[in-house]
Amino acid sequence: MKPSRVAKIDRLMRHRVAAAGAAIILLGLGAGANPAQAAVRAKFGDWEMRCETPTGAATEQCALVQRLIAEDNAEIFLVIQVLKTSDGKSRLLRVIAPLGVLLPNGLGLKIDQTDIGRAGFVKCLPSGCVADVTMDDKLIDQLKSGKVATFIIHQVPDEGIGLPLTLQGFKDGFAKLP
Repeated sequence: MKPSRVAKIDRLMRHRVAAAGAAIILLGLGAGANPAQAAVRAKFGDWEMRCETPTGAATEQCALVQRLIAEDNAEIFLVIQVLKTSDGKSRLLRVIAPLGVLLPNGLGLKIDQTDIGRAGFVKCLPSGCVADVTMDDKLIDQLKSGKVATFIIHQVPDEGIGLPLTLQGFKDGFAKLP
């Protein structure tokens, strides 16, 4: 990966979206609830569009959601959420990893065979550790045209655990995301 792309992803990961107040609460993250409890509005391939109205919000917030569980260890999971911020100006990729993930190594991402980069975790909650990425058009296009996104977490420094996520239905679901 080119150093400029890594720096850009690091910058995007550290970027806090000021208008994302309702998005941070989306799907129970603020209250520590189970993200899978929001109502399923539609299905797009392997993605579900889940919607809820966060406490104190005037409007409903929706996200494309997919949950991954490692085949050999049910305690290793990821919840992937793609949403628009409450102001509609930014698109956010949020990944929730299990507690116990090695935080300094961050979260890696490959789409098909292309290494996209690494993102840092921004906080840990009782439900898991959260990595947020403000998605640019290039990343969105890669997700729309790709077949598999592999998210990589670490429990020990030298051994990454890759969890493959099918991108089937992402393009259609993203187009319908309010």
